[in-house]
Amino acid sequence: MSDQQRDAIGRAWDGVVATARRTAAEGLVVGTSGNVSARVGDTVLVTPSGVPYDRLGPRDAVGVDLAGNRVLGELAPTSELPLHLAVYRNTDASAVVHTHAVHATAVSTLVPEVPPVHYAAAMLGGTVRVAAYARYGTDELAANMLAALRDRTGCLLQNHGTVTHGATLDEAYDRTAQLEWLCRLWLAASSVPGRTPSLLSPAQLSDVQEALKGYGQPG
Repeated sequence: MSDQQRDAIGRAWDGVVATARRTAAEGLVVGTSGNVSARVGDTVLVTPSGVPYDRLGPRDAVGVDLAGNRVLGELAPTSELPLHLAVYRNTDASAVVHTHAVHATAVSTLVPEVPPVHYAAAMLGGTVRVAAYARYGTDELAANMLAALRDRTGCLLQNHGTVTHGATLDEAYDRTAQLEWLCRLWLAASSVPGRTPSLLSPAQLSDVQEALKGYGQPG
């Protein structure tokens, strides 16, 4: 491995750890639930299984190739490795964030897709789908996730949590935060007795997506 590759992997691992700690600090995971990864060339750096994020350091880096073979580190990769690898094999993503965010997970138990109560859904590619349930860590779960992610950058996992991906760790994390907020918003609006939230139409979401192409993120 060249010095340049080593430096790139070191920076990416620092980003993985920082992002994982952020998910915990902002209440998107509890304990060692959830996981984060980043791709550097053909190496996927991923959080290890069962290690609290605040204990991770440079020597704890875990890397695998796209076939799942460990190429870096001594710790075992997360049990959700199939989920991360499925994203990298089928998209151009460079980062994946998986959480057990409370509001998003609650919504995953109620509906087959997140009701489009806000244009934030367009930032994830359109109405967010819920992947059919399968046990964590399985190829079945990874396949269900890919179906839900078609033309999207985020989805819910039924009775489980969220998955988002992006070109950077910051982008993947921001999409996770937007998805959790969107789910929280729908739960709040739908809880008002005697009232039903208005929803955006597919045409309205498409209009926002076109605007995003031209002007970037709102705000």
